[in-house]
Amino acid sequence: MSKAVSVDLRTRVLAAVAAGATYREAAARFGVSAASVSRWRTLAREKGDVRPGPLGGDRRSGRVEAQAALVLGLVAETPDITMEELRVAMASRGHAFGYGTLQRF
Repeated sequence: MSKAVSVDLRTRVLAAVAAGATYREAAARFGVSAASVSRWRTLAREKGDVRPGPLGGDRRSGRVEAQAALVLGLVAETPDITMEELRVAMASRGHAFGYGTLQRF
Protein backbone atom coordinates (compact mmCIF):
# COMPACT_ATOMS: atom_id res chain seq x y z
CA MET A 1 0.00 0.00 0.00
CA SER A 2 1.30 3.43 -0.82
CA LYS A 3 1.63 6.14 1.77
CA ALA A 4 0.08 9.58 1.73
CA VAL A 5 1.88 12.52 0.16
CA SER A 6 3.20 14.96 2.76
CA VAL A 7 1.27 18.07 3.73
CA ASP A 8 4.29 20.16 2.72
CA LEU A 9 4.24 18.84 -0.84
CA ARG A 10 0.47 19.23 -1.09
CA THR A 11 0.79 22.84 0.09
CA ARG A 12 3.56 23.59 -2.44
CA VAL A 13 1.53 22.07 -5.28
CA LEU A 14 -1.53 24.15 -4.36
CA ALA A 15 0.63 27.26 -4.06
CA ALA A 16 1.82 26.68 -7.63
CA VAL A 17 -1.79 26.35 -8.79
CA ALA A 18 -2.71 29.53 -6.92
CA ALA A 19 0.20 31.27 -8.67
CA GLY A 20 -1.32 30.42 -12.05
CA ALA A 21 -0.08 26.94 -12.96
CA THR A 22 -2.60 24.52 -14.39
CA TYR A 23 -3.25 21.27 -12.56
CA ARG A 24 -1.22 19.37 -15.15
CA GLU A 25 1.69 21.80 -15.00
CA ALA A 26 1.81 21.67 -11.21
CA ALA A 27 1.49 17.88 -11.26
CA ALA A 28 4.37 17.49 -13.71
CA ARG A 29 6.56 19.93 -11.78
CA PHE A 30 6.10 18.11 -8.46
CA GLY A 31 5.79 14.54 -9.74
CA VAL A 32 2.19 13.89 -8.74
CA SER A 33 -0.95 13.25 -10.78
CA ALA A 34 -3.30 15.95 -12.00
CA ALA A 35 -6.14 14.02 -10.34
CA SER A 36 -4.35 14.34 -6.99
CA VAL A 37 -3.97 18.08 -7.51
CA SER A 38 -7.70 18.30 -8.21
CA ARG A 39 -8.56 16.27 -5.07
CA TRP A 40 -6.25 18.38 -2.89
CA ARG A 41 -7.73 21.59 -4.27
CA THR A 42 -11.24 20.33 -3.50
CA LEU A 43 -10.14 19.22 -0.04
CA ALA A 44 -8.59 22.63 0.66
CA ARG A 45 -11.68 24.43 -0.60
CA GLU A 46 -14.21 22.29 1.28
CA LYS A 47 -12.37 21.62 4.54
CA GLY A 48 -9.75 24.33 4.61
CA ASP A 49 -7.08 21.70 5.21
CA VAL A 50 -5.01 19.41 2.99
CA ARG A 51 -3.99 16.81 5.56
CA PRO A 52 -4.51 13.25 4.35
CA GLY A 53 -7.16 11.08 5.91
CA PRO A 54 -6.41 7.79 7.61
CA LEU A 55 -5.11 4.98 5.43
CA GLY A 56 -6.06 1.35 5.71
CA GLY A 57 -7.91 -0.17 8.57
CA ASP A 58 -11.17 -2.01 8.74
CA ARG A 59 -14.00 0.29 7.75
CA ARG A 60 -16.70 -2.29 7.22
CA SER A 61 -17.14 -4.47 10.27
CA GLY A 62 -18.20 -1.82 12.81
CA ARG A 63 -21.89 -2.25 12.03
CA VAL A 64 -21.88 -6.02 12.38
CA GLU A 65 -19.58 -5.90 15.42
CA ALA A 66 -22.17 -3.71 17.13
CA GLN A 67 -24.64 -6.58 16.70
CA ALA A 68 -22.26 -9.27 18.00
CA ALA A 69 -24.58 -10.38 20.80
CA LEU A 70 -27.44 -10.87 18.35
CA VAL A 71 -25.28 -12.80 15.87
CA LEU A 72 -23.83 -15.03 18.57
CA GLY A 73 -27.28 -15.54 20.09
CA LEU A 74 -28.72 -16.66 16.76
CA VAL A 75 -25.83 -19.07 16.27
CA ALA A 76 -26.24 -20.40 19.82
CA GLU A 77 -29.97 -21.00 19.20
CA THR A 78 -29.30 -22.84 15.95
CA PRO A 79 -25.71 -24.14 15.84
CA ASP A 80 -26.07 -25.46 12.27
CA ILE A 81 -27.50 -22.19 10.87
CA THR A 82 -26.24 -21.34 7.39
CA MET A 83 -24.85 -17.94 6.48
CA GLU A 84 -27.89 -17.25 4.32
CA GLU A 85 -30.28 -18.18 7.14
CA LEU A 86 -28.29 -15.97 9.50
CA ARG A 87 -28.42 -13.11 7.00
CA VAL A 88 -32.20 -13.47 6.64
CA ALA A 89 -32.68 -13.68 10.42
CA MET A 90 -30.62 -10.52 10.91
CA ALA A 91 -32.56 -8.73 8.16
CA SER A 92 -35.88 -9.67 9.76
CA ARG A 93 -34.67 -7.92 12.90
CA GLY A 94 -33.78 -4.76 10.96
CA HIS A 95 -30.05 -5.40 10.49
CA ALA A 96 -29.25 -5.98 6.82
CA PHE A 97 -25.77 -7.36 6.15
CA GLY A 98 -24.26 -9.01 3.13
CA TYR A 99 -23.22 -12.63 3.09
CA GLY A 100 -19.52 -11.72 3.01
CA THR A 101 -19.83 -9.34 5.96
CA LEU A 102 -21.30 -12.07 8.13
CA GLN A 103 -18.73 -14.56 6.84
CA ARG A 104 -15.88 -12.27 7.94
CA PHE A 105 -17.48 -11.83 11.36
